[in-house]
Amino acid sequence: MRASITILSKDLRQRARDSTLLVFGIVLPLGLAFMFNVMLGGGEQRRLDAKYAVADGDRGVAAQEFVGQVLRPLEASGDATLRTAADAEEARKLVERKTVDAAFVIPAGFSAALERGAATRLEVIGGVDSAVSVQVAREIAQSYATERRAVQLAVAVATVGGAAPDRELAERAAAAPVPVGVAQDDVARRKQLDTTTYYAAGMAMFFLFFVTMMSVTSIFDERRQGTLARLLAAPVSRRAVLLGKSLGGILVGVLSMAILVVVSTLALGADWGHPLGVAALAVAAVLAATGITAAVATFARTAEQASNRLSVIAMTLGLFGGALFPVAQLEGLSSLSMLTPHRWFLEGLGDLAGGSLSVVVQPVAVLLGFAVAGGALALSRLGRMLNS
Repeated sequence: MRASITILSKDLRQRARDSTLLVFGIVLPLGLAFMFNVMLGGGEQRRLDAKYAVADGDRGVAAQEFVGQVLRPLEASGDATLRTAADAEEARKLVERKTVDAAFVIPAGFSAALERGAATRLEVIGGVDSAVSVQVAREIAQSYATERRAVQLAVAVATVGGAAPDRELAERAAAAPVPVGVAQDDVARRKQLDTTTYYAAGMAMFFLFFVTMMSVTSIFDERRQGTLARLLAAPVSRRAVLLGKSLGGILVGVLSMAILVVVSTLALGADWGHPLGVAALAVAAVLAATGITAAVATFARTAEQASNRLSVIAMTLGLFGGALFPVAQLEGLSSLSMLTPHRWFLEGLGDLAGGSLSVVVQPVAVLLGFAVAGGALALSRLGRMLNS
């Protein structure tokens, strides 16, 4: 054990002066997480922040209802900003000048037509550069039209015998409760990572393999420099050499993960979850990455060959494990992600976001299984690696 500690301390001093480790361990993961955060919109609580104009040429009851009960709540929640346009022409100019994203035009006679059950229209003018806000505006108008159509059908059914529809009946139909509603389960919704946390965790796991790879492949560098031969000539076992190298990769990997968690939380607003659960998943992930990289390295003969093979393995596992994009987009191939530590690490964080600490037991156990399997294979081939 003393020999392993000596090898570990030497490697740590070397790694402290290695700028490549800083780049792969911290700079690249944070940089890419920030880039994805900017491009994809950050966390799940992002507001729409749309700008809408309303040209009310009707001033009737239905028009006031649409503005007051449909659009004003959007403004109150901060998802939209409303402004008034004098007529349809002014609303169109506001959209063309990009002063607003879209405009609602309520024509004259709108309310009277709805009361009679006659056809009318609610026009939406959208800007070409505001696709999301325009789509939301269209859905708002369509939803309101669907609701009004339901009221008309209810009144038509109630007066099927020939009685003339009256305003009181229409108001009662409009005020009737919706027979079927859609409920949102907040617990189920929260069992997933927001965009910022997902890509911060994905990039951390992706580059973790490159961090641990540097410690494992340093065995080849020492063999080329002749220091490995002197180590083996001394009363130092082969297992002590591998243990010392692996411990260096583990400590550096844990430190890198800890820095990424703290910095992404403070700078990007990531929400990793309960600290104890995150710590357990992070340590297990580092062990898994170390075991896999050590096992793959034993099949190489040179540092360059080991680096190339490990880079391919790291890229493949990251791709199919969901570190670069959600694995659900892979459809049938998503089942392959279960064979990667990336999937279990990200899934564990997702479960931790909406559950208790106990939910990390399974992903941690699977990650440790990767570590044990990789470490056992590396030990079985250690002699070939050191003597080849």
